[in-house]
Amino acid sequence: MYQDITPQELQALQQSGAQVIDVREDWEYGSGHIPGARNIPLGTLPDQASTLQGPLVVVCGSGGRSAQAAQYLAANGVGKVANLLGGTAGWIRSGLTIE
Repeated sequence: MYQDITPQELQALQQSGAQVIDVREDWEYGSGHIPGARNIPLGTLPDQASTLQGPLVVVCGSGGRSAQAAQYLAANGVGKVANLLGGTAGWIRSGLTIE
């Protein structure tokens, strides 16, 4: 099982070493992403899941694809997994910067 978190909770998790995985397509990621996020498009996630280990926070544009990814990763034994509510859009609405 995974949990949904807020942008502020993500910031705290990043400071404690959680990895951020952005599951948007390359062009979406390139248009702006959460600092420190690693891009693994949702379609390629099954091929790369074995290289990942929690704690992870999964993010996309609005939270839909990342919820799918978080569910997949949690079900496949990756460890502690969270989904960013509202995705990158929610991050920006919270006044946080992207790179």
